[in-house]
Amino acid sequence: MSPKKPIILSVMIISFIFSGCFTPKPVVSPESSIETREVPSEKKEPSNMISEPVPEIKKEDSEEKAFKHSPFVMREFRAAWIATVANINWPSKAGLSSEEQKKEAIALLDFLQEHNYNAVIFQARPQADALYESDLEPWSYFLTGEQGKAPQPYYDPLEFWINEAHDRGLELHVWLNPYRAHHSTGGKITEAATVKNHPNLVVELKNGMWWLDPSKKETQDHTAAVVMDIVKRYDIDGVHFDDYFYPYASYNKGEDFPDSSNYQAYLQQGGKMERADWRRDNVNRFVERIYKEIKAEKPHVKFGISPFGIYRPGFPQSIQGMDQYNELYADARLWLNKGWIDYYSPQLYWKINQTAQSFPVLLGWWEKENHQQRHLWPGINIDFGGDDPNVIETISQIMITRGMLPESKGSVHWSIGPLLKYPKISAGIRDGAYSRKALIPASPWLDATPPKKPELSVELNNDLVNLSWNHENEFEIFQWVIHYKYKGAWNYRILDRHQKSLTLPKSHSEGENNYLTHIGVTAVDRSGNQSEFVEQKL
Repeated sequence: MSPKKPIILSVMIISFIFSGCFTPKPVVSPESSIETREVPSEKKEPSNMISEPVPEIKKEDSEEKAFKHSPFVMREFRAAWIATVANINWPSKAGLSSEEQKKEAIALLDFLQEHNYNAVIFQARPQADALYESDLEPWSYFLTGEQGKAPQPYYDPLEFWINEAHDRGLELHVWLNPYRAHHSTGGKITEAATVKNHPNLVVELKNGMWWLDPSKKETQDHTAAVVMDIVKRYDIDGVHFDDYFYPYASYNKGEDFPDSSNYQAYLQQGGKMERADWRRDNVNRFVERIYKEIKAEKPHVKFGISPFGIYRPGFPQSIQGMDQYNELYADARLWLNKGWIDYYSPQLYWKINQTAQSFPVLLGWWEKENHQQRHLWPGINIDFGGDDPNVIETISQIMITRGMLPESKGSVHWSIGPLLKYPKISAGIRDGAYSRKALIPASPWLDATPPKKPELSVELNNDLVNLSWNHENEFEIFQWVIHYKYKGAWNYRILDRHQKSLTLPKSHSEGENNYLTHIGVTAVDRSGNQSEFVEQKL
């Protein structure tokens, strides 16, 4: 089946869903609490043109914020997780040379750029360690094959990833595991390990993992110091936590988390909460703290969390599955209700027609809980195989997200691995839903002030039009958008921060009235604000 046919079928599926005529297939033994986040698995030039008529854009009512809008530009958050734990996505194995690691990183970033993604969520702290230069925690085993050993020849992987991502117009969100101290695949625990350096903060679980105790103030202080060290020293676009707060019950083989002595000390000091409420309170206070500390240091850095996709069984009524509220002690609804995050990516890793964990049913519930109108960019599982039905499933989930969340569209793909493993999936997304590049939706609660407009210069050269531009505050600009009109429809190209020139043909095809008639350029800042647009006629 060609890539275009699944797109047509996906639209039909979506129509059935929203018209109430879609009949789910029977679900046999659904995986109600899958933990796919950390299970290792095994160029075509994209078009940036708009071909359909441009919708009319109304001016702002407020005079204070009013400025002339540019023609339509697609906005959508398009990200993929890149996992380093167990060498799932990068590096492909521990102990590669620095050049081999860089080569693999560039290949992944080039893939995302060529497939019209605009963000990467990069795991820089998989087990209380660091894939970056740190005085607080050791170099990662998954990087060099030895915990505490720096890359040779030396380079800073996180700095490299940030610079290479930004040079391709990709945001980089640093993904941190707040409480895992040692993973079962994490090699020998050395003297450099957090387990050794902070023995009073960690507990050993039955599956071989070690966990930082979330109830201890020292744990919260240490993890907060790690987060803020990265925020202060690196030019990141976001901080990202996943669903690992208190560990899954299976990690301790069903036994309760070993924090009885801490809880008894809490009661002896006059505490009144039941143990489950006390555990949730430990996590709640930490999430609020991290959000406020990030904003105090760098307001433009977004804070995102990807909680387990089911808040609790019965929320909404048809949903069944693991109860994160009473197993991970994660009150994920509270954090969203309070606005302690800038974006939420609940891990909705189930199919549309999986009745007990249906993707659109869960997405609708989370959307209704988004009282603070933060970004809701769900995590979607693309590792169902590379055949036509799963191309349709993936594109359908993206289109459902667009329809249900029109004010801030977006999806996060788990993970980049299946995109590489299944060419039909990645090509189907690129040729369908992601056929045009997109800007990341703006975050007006962080910053609603647009940057100043660029200065545009135009030079006519035979059959070509040479454009160049500059800006008085170039360090504030993350991307440029070039707008141009042939015959009547505005098109656009999104360029990275370093590109400050572009050549366009005077005529884009044979025939009359296909000449370039209007051009313009806008600047986009780190919060997604776009500058005033001034069109120039040719």
